[in-house]
Amino acid sequence: MSRNQIIHILSEELRDNSTATILFHEAIAAKLGLNSTDHKCLDVILKNQPLTAGQLSALTGLTTGAVTGVLNRLEQAGYVSRVQDPQDKRRVVICIDQEKAAKDIVPLFESFGKDLDQMLSRYDDAELENILDFIRQCNFLLKDFTKKMNI
Repeated sequence: MSRNQIIHILSEELRDNSTATILFHEAIAAKLGLNSTDHKCLDVILKNQPLTAGQLSALTGLTTGAVTGVLNRLEQAGYVSRVQDPQDKRRVVICIDQEKAAKDIVPLFESFGKDLDQMLSRYDDAELENILDFIRQCNFLLKDFTKKMNI
């Protein structure tokens, strides 16, 4: 196979991976009683806590109004609460209900995580480093193009 053919096939597989990822997270969100935006915002909050609504807006590119709606729904579902920052009474910090998140979310990813670990075990350390570099570069490109579209 030529380099051009490989690149073309890789591009098609990346498109398929993107679609599969979206559908996977749609299914997870549905299991949690959330929409996909709320589910992914919850993930951003989990990775970046403590966080304010403004910071969540900046990290996701969602408007502050959209973030307010997301937080209202996540709060109603019991995943987050908004707490006044003890050091700055003007700030409100988003707090995760860690027990609920662990009880509801972790089990949904356990089986997938085991299968992913098994799949990755086929690769040696150098190959894993190349895969990691590739994924990081893809993420950088996606974030950069997203930022350019939001300008």
